[in-house]
Amino acid sequence: MKLVTFKPANDAEPKLSVTNLSALPPVTTKRWVASRKAAVVAAVNGGVLTAMEACRRYGLSPEELAEWERHYEAEGVKGLRAGAQLRNPEYPMN
Repeated sequence: MKLVTFKPANDAEPKLSVTNLSALPPVTTKRWVASRKAAVVAAVNGGVLTAMEACRRYGLSPEELAEWERHYEAEGVKGLRAGAQLRNPEYPMN
């Protein structure tokens, strides 16, 4: 059973919460759409996976995962879309 919930964060977009491994994208994922990236970030933030486990599981570099986390914190799922940096010149880079 997949269990994915949303938690409101102040006035911002609801934050995703992943509570078990079955709610994560398949290990064979090659196409990283924003919702899949958000699920991985939520799993790491929620303690379902460590950052190291997520990187190993999906073949990500620690820098790539850290970038996803920064973008998710800044703008939620919308910040994880391809080209988000290009559309917003003041996008957080660090």
